[in-house]
Amino acid sequence: MKIGLRQGFFVCVLSFLISTNVSAAEKEPTREEILEMRMDYYIKYSSEMLPWYYLAAIDQYERNLQEVRSDLPKREGVVAFQFSDDFWVGLLNPIRDDRNSTSITFFDGSGLDGNNDGFADLKHDDDVMFTLTNYLSERVVTEEDFEKTLKDYYTRDEAVKQIMTNAEIYKHYNTVDLDGRAFPLALQHNYSYRSTWGDRRGWGGRRMHEGTDLFASYGVPVKSTTYGIVETKGWNDYGGWRVGIRDVNNTYHYYAHLSGYTKELKEGDILEPGTVIGYVGSSGYGREGTSGKFPPHLHYGMYKFNGRTEWAYDPFPLLKRWEQQEKSAKKNPAAN
Repeated sequence: MKIGLRQGFFVCVLSFLISTNVSAAEKEPTREEILEMRMDYYIKYSSEMLPWYYLAAIDQYERNLQEVRSDLPKREGVVAFQFSDDFWVGLLNPIRDDRNSTSITFFDGSGLDGNNDGFADLKHDDDVMFTLTNYLSERVVTEEDFEKTLKDYYTRDEAVKQIMTNAEIYKHYNTVDLDGRAFPLALQHNYSYRSTWGDRRGWGGRRMHEGTDLFASYGVPVKSTTYGIVETKGWNDYGGWRVGIRDVNNTYHYYAHLSGYTKELKEGDILEPGTVIGYVGSSGYGREGTSGKFPPHLHYGMYKFNGRTEWAYDPFPLLKRWEQQEKSAKKNPAAN
C-alpha cells in the first residue's frame, strides 16, 4: 500500500514538473522581445536601397490594417506582412497552399524560399520577408521608385502617405518602440472633460461631434499625445487654428480651436508625446481669425485609416487612460 502511495506521489510530482516546463516553454514573449524580433527581421533583410525603416513601415501598415479590418485575417508570426494566395502561388495554380518552388514558378507565382529549407511557405516569416525584399529590390533604386512601387501595389495615395510617414518616424527615432502616449493637457492646469462623442453640432449644417472637448483656460499648453508627423497646420473654418498629426498606427490626431501655435512648429515636424504644439483657445466657426463663439477648449479627435477609408472614433476612453497613466507616473516616478 505504501509503495503504491509513493509511486502515485512521484507520478504527481513528475507530472507537475513536466507541466511547469511545458508552460515555461510556451510562455508568451514580452512586448520588448516581440519588438526586438521584428527589428531583427528588418535589419536582416535590409539593404542600401531598402533600409530597415522602409521594411518596418510596410510591415506596420499591414499590422494596422489587420487590427481594424474583419476581411483581413491576422497573420500569425513575427512580421505582419502577408501576400495574397494569388500573388504567392499564381492565379491559376490549383494548389492554393502550394509550397513547391517549382510549381509556384510554373504558375507565375512570386513566393520564394527565404530560409533554404526547400519550401516557399507563405506562413514562414523568412520566406515572406525574402519575397517582399526581392519584389521591392527589382523595382526600387530611389525613394521615388519606392513610393511608385507602393502605389502600384496598394493603388491608393493614402496608403503611400501612411507608409512614408511610418518610415520617416522610424528613421528619426531609430526604433520601432514608439508606443508612448501623453495626455494633451498638463495635469497641473485646471481642466474638465466628458464624453461628447456623437453630440449634435449645428454650425455649418447639422452634424455629429467627432471627438472630445477638453475645457480649459485660454493659453493652457496643448501637447502632442503621440509620436508622429505634423501633417496639417493652419486655419479651418470649423476647427479654427488647428494641428493634425499622423502616427505610425494609421491614426490622424486632430487638435482644434487653438489660440495659437508654438513659434517653431511647422508642417513636416516629427514630434514625440508631450511636445507642446499650441495653446487652448476658442477659434473657429467662421472666417480666418474668428474667435469667441464658444468657451475656450481643446477639441481632440482621432481618425483611423483602414486602407480604404478614414473614419472617426471616440477618443474619450484613451484620454482617460492616458490621464491616469500620467497621474500614476507622477505618484510613482521610480516605476517609469
